[in-house]
Amino acid sequence: MKGKYSFKDDYSEGAHPRILDALKRENPGQEEGYGMDQYSLSAAKTILEIIGQPEASVHFVSGGTQANLLVLSSMLKPFESVIAPESAHINIHETGAIEAAGHKIHAVSTADGTLKIDHVKKILNSHVDEHMVLPRAVYISHPTEFGTLYSQSRLRALSGFCRQHGLFLYLDGARLAMALTSQYNDLSLIELASLVDAFYIGGTKNGLLLGEAIVITNPHLQPHFRYVMKQKGALLAKGRIFGIQFSEIFRDNLIFHL
Repeated sequence: MKGKYSFKDDYSEGAHPRILDALKRENPGQEEGYGMDQYSLSAAKTILEIIGQPEASVHFVSGGTQANLLVLSSMLKPFESVIAPESAHINIHETGAIEAAGHKIHAVSTADGTLKIDHVKKILNSHVDEHMVLPRAVYISHPTEFGTLYSQSRLRALSGFCRQHGLFLYLDGARLAMALTSQYNDLSLIELASLVDAFYIGGTKNGLLLGEAIVITNPHLQPHFRYVMKQKGALLAKGRIFGIQFSEIFRDNLIFHL
């Protein structure tokens, strides 16, 4: 409605003008498909330089639900499960995507949407043999659905516990840029990337037409990920659409200015 502005969500608008300009500017000409275009390769290289992990891998997909499904289903064997806050997006707002892939979600009730070591430990202690699913992954988001943040010390402690117990730690970054620029945040992107096995950088909710950048830092999770993407319909033929947008949004730190 003219004269009014709704704060109901952060994706009702189109895209930042620079994104549209970049797409128009780079539209002519031919490129390789399926994320092998020069723009996607360049954007991936930029992200790896920013996080300081040249051996990590980057994959661009269309949305957050798709990113969560791809990463978690590739992490987990059929008998393995994921621990998450009760308020987690994978538990509330993804139409049972993780369960449809055959994996149980251990939804933990929390006061502020963040997971603590004791929450994870309780699930581990109550799953003791082959008659139960085997907890294998921990899902968190930064910020959470409540808008709360993980401090550096909290995330470091949780990461250490997960590694000690052979658990993958995955971070949903739909609004990651918002968290990293918050006045209450004390985590850098480099530190965050070093403490998790995989995460994604959200673009849909931060100025892109669509797109998320999955970053897999654990080398054991990297092989054959593109097979998972293709099987689940996530390997976009015109992958340049993602590459152009992410190249532009990381130019001059536009992603953090937004």
